[in-house]
Amino acid sequence: MPDEARWYVVHTYSGYESKVAATITTIVENRKLHDLILDVNVPTEIVTEIKDSKAKEVERKIFPGYVLVKMIMTDESWHVVRNTRGVTGFVGPGSRPIPLTDEEVLSLGVEKHEIELSYGVGDSVKIMGGPLEGFIGTVEDLAPEKNRVRVIVSMFGRETPVELALDQVETIV
Repeated sequence: MPDEARWYVVHTYSGYESKVAATITTIVENRKLHDLILDVNVPTEIVTEIKDSKAKEVERKIFPGYVLVKMIMTDESWHVVRNTRGVTGFVGPGSRPIPLTDEEVLSLGVEKHEIELSYGVGDSVKIMGGPLEGFIGTVEDLAPEKNRVRVIVSMFGRETPVELALDQVETIV
């Protein structure tokens, strides 16, 4: 039996995403399947719509017709999700569901990973990778949600901003 839970994409009738997610969650509660189906997610975003010169914030589904389910793929968990009213099937070739890769999960923003940084804006850091490896600069901006840091490096007597991944720099001790 596979022991690692992965994210799978479930195709639903359009407009049934929230109902499908609620139904799967209820089935998990009733049948005590918390160890097989860990999370159900309908990715949404808040969008400002302007209608009749009035701005209104609206929650919109990012992927209409799809629900994300984090589960351990077994015959039982597959059967529960597949036979939920409103579900047309898993995304994948034929009847075989394909889990999302870690990169896809991160880019979708489904799972939030806490990142602890040993440096902050204004700190001096050493670049540990890339073409500027070994250079020392000052952190100008941090974007942990995008895994990016902007460092100001002095090159040829000029201050040059450089975008790097968070793990490409380390604090100077």
